[in-house]
Amino acid sequence: MLMKTKPVAVILVMVCTVFISVAQILFKYASFGFSMDIMALLGNQSMVAGIGVYAIAAVLLLLAFRHGELSVLYPIVATSYVWVSLLSPVLFPTDSMSMMKWAGILFIIAGVSFVNRGGKHD
Repeated sequence: MLMKTKPVAVILVMVCTVFISVAQILFKYASFGFSMDIMALLGNQSMVAGIGVYAIAAVLLLLAFRHGELSVLYPIVATSYVWVSLLSPVLFPTDSMSMMKWAGILFIIAGVSFVNRGGKHD
């Protein structure tokens, strides 16, 4: 089935990446109180919230896949690395941004842009 990726699919994946990034940040918070005790894990509110946010992201991704090419949409998920890299130094004082991280962010954005431009067109 030939399919052109609709803009709504790209928007859904971009929103999905924000949810993925929030889930990762919640997991970082959960790691501060991490315990291998299963009952303690189930009571870790940050971990449970992170799993819930990941579930929302998964639903958004499924909806996006209905309207576009997997090979174009899935690489956009890599922008979640950008969001986490930008938010981490703000939320966690021990995290920082270096020139190499900034370069990596630029490469991720460029790569996603190239893949997106390579999709099917009318």
